[in-house]
Amino acid sequence: MAANLSAPTAAPGAAAGEHNVPALLFGVLLIVVIICGNLLVCLSVFTEKALKTTTNYFIVSLAVADLMLAVLVLPLFVYSEFQGGVWTLSTTVCDGLMTMDVMLCTASIFNLCAISVDRFIAVLIPLNYNRKHVDLRQTVLLTGTWVVALAVASPILFGINNVPGRDATECKLENDDYVLYSSVCSFFIPCPIMLLLYCGMFRGLRRWEESRKAKLKSSIQACRKLQEAAASLPPLASLPPPLPPIIEQEPTDNADEPSADKPLPSLAHRDGPVPTVSFAEIKFNPDPRRRKTAKINSRERKAMKVLPVVVGAFLFCWTPFFVLHTMRARCQDCHVPPALMSVVTWLGYVNSALNPVIYTVFNTEFRKFFKNFLHRCCSRAAA
Repeated sequence: MAANLSAPTAAPGAAAGEHNVPALLFGVLLIVVIICGNLLVCLSVFTEKALKTTTNYFIVSLAVADLMLAVLVLPLFVYSEFQGGVWTLSTTVCDGLMTMDVMLCTASIFNLCAISVDRFIAVLIPLNYNRKHVDLRQTVLLTGTWVVALAVASPILFGINNVPGRDATECKLENDDYVLYSSVCSFFIPCPIMLLLYCGMFRGLRRWEESRKAKLKSSIQACRKLQEAAASLPPLASLPPPLPPIIEQEPTDNADEPSADKPLPSLAHRDGPVPTVSFAEIKFNPDPRRRKTAKINSRERKAMKVLPVVVGAFLFCWTPFFVLHTMRARCQDCHVPPALMSVVTWLGYVNSALNPVIYTVFNTEFRKFFKNFLHRCCSRAAA
């Protein structure tokens, strides 16, 4: 999903200057999985009509950040790990790597925030929400995530990493103040906002569910009253015979009187009083917008299943890294073992491969597309 903010000093099980073959093999496998999985996500949204929703366009933006991570950041990171954590390339390449690293991490978390804002609007203000086409508000959200991500990472481009006495054998963020600034902007501010929005959404969904159950109960009661009233009506044989065909076709001179070819509902009650149900007791919904609201809420409720899992996976994978990364920058006396830093960094990168798996498990339409696509690929390979 996003890159880390500094390369670890050494991989677990490899001393500095030694080749770490397990890190190379795992890194190559991780790159392949990230590219294939997120390409499938993008391809499914752009080819399947059922998946062309505004929520999935945000998911595509998230997948693009993962793809850029796998192409622009992970190869250099894996190369550094293979070298035992020693950076053997130029500092210019390192600064480019750190820039993409910070930008993609910030873009990922801001994409998740944009998704939470979009879901919040869809659940609480459904009539103002466009599910099928990206409107101006959603365009601003999508564009803003990448613009802000670039703004957070831009100080590296302007030389903030060029500090006196810089060690050219390490590729990391050298300015401790910038480490705190980037961590706060990329993680510690967006995450609480995102969690608060999701809490508001779930409360809104719970209120909608209670209202839906109340309306369903009222409708059932109204139907029972109709059934009881229908059971007490006289049989059809006691009704007066229909008018002769000649009279039925004869036009009326008075426009205010009902024509003969229209049914006369009052004839059914001439033999005596019949129990009736007033229309006030039957709650119809003549407003089509209210039906649309319920339909959208029901659909959004189903779509919400996958998004909290995506956010939870992101927090699980990246919280250890940001906590240790910030602690290492602000606490000079705190010792963070290089092996531990490497483990939490790899854990963060693994998150980029998890999202396609989460979509496959929790989203029926994504799962169907992935299954059909892989089946076609296997059939062509076998042929």
